[in-house]
Amino acid sequence: MPFANFKVPEKTLTPKQKEEIVTRTTELYVEIYGERARTNTMVLVEEVADGGWGISGSVLTLAMLDEATPTDTSDA
Repeated sequence: MPFANFKVPEKTLTPKQKEEIVTRTTELYVEIYGERARTNTMVLVEEVADGGWGISGSVLTLAMLDEATPTDTSDA
């Protein structure tokens, strides 16, 4: 059974975005393994509490990420 586990910061995705992750991941497995994978593919989107994750030995928070994320103001 194909399985994908996405861990994301809590409250950063809408229900629609989570649905898109599940749908597109399932489609990717189907593309790789064939149609037989569709009924057996499991996708788990886990939300990690703020401050419950880090990188390079440092705990990250949403506030820290917001500071580092450039804002895209284009209408493209």
